[in-house]
Amino acid sequence: MRVLITGATGLIGQEIVKLCHKKDIAVNYLTTSKSKINQSDKTQGFYWNPKQQEIDINCFKGVDAIIHLAGATVSKRWTSSYKKEIISSRKETTQLLVASLKTIGHTVKQVISASAIGIYPDSLINYYDETFKDFDDSFLSSVVQIWEQEVDAFSELNITVSKIRIGLVLSHKGGALTEMLKPIKLGMGAAFGDGKQWQSWIHISDLAQLFLYVLKYQLPGVYNGVAPNPVTNQELTKTIASTLNKPLFLPNIPRVFMKLVLGDMHTLLFDSQRVSNKKIEDKGFYFEYHHLQPALEVLLC
Repeated sequence: MRVLITGATGLIGQEIVKLCHKKDIAVNYLTTSKSKINQSDKTQGFYWNPKQQEIDINCFKGVDAIIHLAGATVSKRWTSSYKKEIISSRKETTQLLVASLKTIGHTVKQVISASAIGIYPDSLINYYDETFKDFDDSFLSSVVQIWEQEVDAFSELNITVSKIRIGLVLSHKGGALTEMLKPIKLGMGAAFGDGKQWQSWIHISDLAQLFLYVLKYQLPGVYNGVAPNPVTNQELTKTIASTLNKPLFLPNIPRVFMKLVLGDMHTLLFDSQRVSNKKIEDKGFYFEYHHLQPALEVLLC
């Protein structure tokens, strides 16, 4: 089997590439940097420039499935121009893949696209599953709705479309966890707001396994990429601190302060989404990391 991966050099992409190699799945990847193009028996790089709608059409040769992860990070200050970049990066990359496949004979049978639980509204009481449709017009939700609509265009090419709505990814190599560790390691950690907001997390190893499980069994539709046991921000902060044997004595950080520091992006820290993974578990997927403490011990100890 051969897969084409966009965003292969990112945090999640690197983990998926590593797992593909373990499972003898050959990888083609697209990069906007010509210096990152390498060729080997199992990995082949190809150039693309989504802004210019340029792509090396050879990237699709022999490909059975596309794992689509590309998109500008949301963990950067949301100026009005950067908000446009967050949306356009997802639209342009997806549109370029779809348009390119329309012009060639191809062997692609499935597209598995990253998505995000940010599509669900902020709520302390709801428990969201994939059947929920009453989305709001918050920025993050709007981004994910646009993203998923663009991905649906692959179905017009008789390609199975799968989407994985990713939660808070825990990894020691980058992402949210490494940022949370910094103040806690200095003994200056604290929860955000009242700390009651739900955080639906997933160990990066389980997330990579989930992508390849959806690939192996060609599972169509939307799946929440979260572990079985969401936690509150307060519990997450306390568990990280206890795992590191660090004290937590500072008062919680007020929302108004973080809004001054981060602007609109502060909602990433304060929005609450308690999300169910029952749909993928019912398909037979097993999460190695069910609970937060063991997941953090593996990552931090």
